[in-house]
Amino acid sequence: MKRVNIVKLAVLVLLVAVAAVFSFQPLTDPQKGIPLGLDLRGGVHMVLQAEPGKDGKEISKDDMDTAKAIISKRVNELGISEPVVQTDYDKKRVIVDIAGIQDPDKAVDIIKTTAKLTFRDPQGNVVLEGDQLKDARADTGQGGRFVVNISFSPEGARKFADLTSKYVGQRIGIYLDEEILTNPTVQTIISDGHAEITGYSTLEEAANDAVLMRSGSLPVSMSIAEKRHVGASLGVDSLQKSIRAGIFGIAFIFLFMVAFYRLPGFIADFSLIAYILIVLWILKLFGAVLTLPGIAGLILSIGMAVDSNIIIYERIKEELRLGKSLRAAVESGFSRAFATVIDAQVTTLIAAVTLYFLTAASVKGFALTLGIGILVSLFTAITFTRFVLRLLVGISPKMNTFWYGVRREV
Repeated sequence: MKRVNIVKLAVLVLLVAVAAVFSFQPLTDPQKGIPLGLDLRGGVHMVLQAEPGKDGKEISKDDMDTAKAIISKRVNELGISEPVVQTDYDKKRVIVDIAGIQDPDKAVDIIKTTAKLTFRDPQGNVVLEGDQLKDARADTGQGGRFVVNISFSPEGARKFADLTSKYVGQRIGIYLDEEILTNPTVQTIISDGHAEITGYSTLEEAANDAVLMRSGSLPVSMSIAEKRHVGASLGVDSLQKSIRAGIFGIAFIFLFMVAFYRLPGFIADFSLIAYILIVLWILKLFGAVLTLPGIAGLILSIGMAVDSNIIIYERIKEELRLGKSLRAAVESGFSRAFATVIDAQVTTLIAAVTLYFLTAASVKGFALTLGIGILVSLFTAITFTRFVLRLLVGISPKMNTFWYGVRREV
């Protein structure tokens, strides 16, 4: 049994070490690593000015709210994480900040268009309007073709069925404002309100058309009042200083845990490495954007993870002082600390969830990293750390309690 535990521990240490080494490049790569936010990486700042219509109707607050919602949806549909979209009601403007965007001109074209969608017969007569379109999604159809699947409301389905029955073998035009978006050929009568548009050369081209079709029409025309590239507000030097400060802080935590808790402190440090790797990979896999508030949330979550280990180890030390064996002290310590750890983490998690859903986009990064960190810390503190401690106890069940931070009185 002792030999089995030694092998398990060695394999676990090796796996974490290999994961740390091979995670460095994918996580820190400037292009493929965790994307940085506007405050760290820079991006595009746009100001869209609402223009009154020809009828002279005043632009209302509801119009601005609707425009903001549609623009936010379009930015998100472009696959951009954590955009900041704000409304200036007094000046009738929508302000958009997008971090790390590669093609700002294309984003501007998609965001600002009024996107009045119409379906027209071969003579150019409007037969259907965009408000009767329920959905439009890009996909890969049969034979690897790139397509857009569209569906209509009941009224739209009826009109589309009439349109396709009249013009089988002819082209119908799909227009955004007065510009043709695509003009597919009607292959057959479509009576169920679901159609497939083909003829796209790339999936991205199909996706862009689908975004414009389903995002809805802006209630007012929008012009670009300002568009400029934004440099990283913190600058490279400030970012490097922040990273160095974080490294020094984590190193101090490592030394403190070892000095105060000895062998369990080593285990806590080992668990913390696993914890950091898991959190960073989750952020990368979910495409989260790392902003300065996000870094603050990550640092705070590391502190919460360390705090969980401290609560557990203090309970174990109490059990050892009562004269219990190492195995009994570890099991009892985890059992007694479980409720306290859960209470502390869950209350903070509730705060993180509240911040994420009820605050501005700039705070969402903090809430997201904090929430993910709390969930991962529960796993590492209660499951991972416990597993490693059990392995150590199995290797040396009668080890001097000095190595667990306790001197027993003789």
